[in-house]
Amino acid sequence: MPAKITVTQYISLDGVIEDPVGMENSGLGDWTGPYSRGPEGDRFKHEELMNADAMIYGRRTYDGFAAVWPTIENEFADRMNALPKYLASTTIATPGWKNTSLLAPDLIPAVETLKARLDGTILIYGSASICHALFRAGLIDAVTLMIYPVTLGRGIRLFPKETPCRLSLTHSQTFDDGIQLLQYESAR
Repeated sequence: MPAKITVTQYISLDGVIEDPVGMENSGLGDWTGPYSRGPEGDRFKHEELMNADAMIYGRRTYDGFAAVWPTIENEFADRMNALPKYLASTTIATPGWKNTSLLAPDLIPAVETLKARLDGTILIYGSASICHALFRAGLIDAVTLMIYPVTLGRGIRLFPKETPCRLSLTHSQTFDDGIQLLQYESAR
């Protein structure tokens, strides 16, 4: 059975996914920092990663993650570092983060091949341009949103114009500080 691609995002009420922890110098700041998702939210994110089989990154998200996760020592970081990672980049020739492979330059056929070759769940954190392209190509199987009770008024959105997507709600839950978890399957 082909792998299932799940986009998993921190998202504002107005649909922004850009720079949730303030590492990208976007001017949006650390918009998730003032909130706590609590033990249930932490457990959800932990289990989500532990159950993943691979990850896909765009260059910008990869740069941020590759700078941080190899320097941390805990179970979450160990899993993050151990998972196979697939990087969509035309500017990085040799990825430095352990277990990272470059995807072929033509993203859609490369991801189609990856889905057919792998089993299990492939997660995508951040990586807005990759998400946009894969949504348009119909390659996203599920979407997990942790909605923070904040509006930002600007920033890169998960669903920009001309990115239609039909989704079916499979689960919802409220975490601490009013953070909403919504999980969807693609309704093709």
